[in-house]
Amino acid sequence: MNYHNITKDDMLNGDGLRVVLWVAGCSHHCKGCHNPETWAPDSGIPFDDDAKQEIFDELEKSYVSGITFSGGDPLFKGNIDTITSLAKEIRQKYPQKTIWLYTGYNFEDIKDLEILKYVDVLCDGKFVLEKRDTQAHWVGSTNQRVIDVQKSLKSGNVVLHKKSE
Repeated sequence: MNYHNITKDDMLNGDGLRVVLWVAGCSHHCKGCHNPETWAPDSGIPFDDDAKQEIFDELEKSYVSGITFSGGDPLFKGNIDTITSLAKEIRQKYPQKTIWLYTGYNFEDIKDLEILKYVDVLCDGKFVLEKRDTQAHWVGSTNQRVIDVQKSLKSGNVVLHKKSE
């Protein structure tokens, strides 16, 4: 798996102060995407032990709320195994930290994936330029949802995440 960046002290991609892993590889190619440079899976740099340690060093900080996986698409076929393994390791090492994941896939189509066992919040759905909403929290278009994954898996229905104040 390749990645483009690890953003530290991010406040735009989830609740609280976060570290964000921007992965390479996306098959959705949404019109108006703000990260088209991440579409090619061979773009960016290889995700290695140093990159993982950089993430863990951030998660060690008490004021960091958690990690957000974005991109590209963390659930792109070339990313999903590494992201699932990383999410599982983060959940075990840092159970108090939240894990957010952005994907172009809809929750209903991926609800059986192992990774969702470790994810707290899922921002799902392709970006639709015609439905762009610059006032929406954490998503770019009105068709996208911010989902409380664990409550949704437990209830069998999509439960939207409530913004922390």
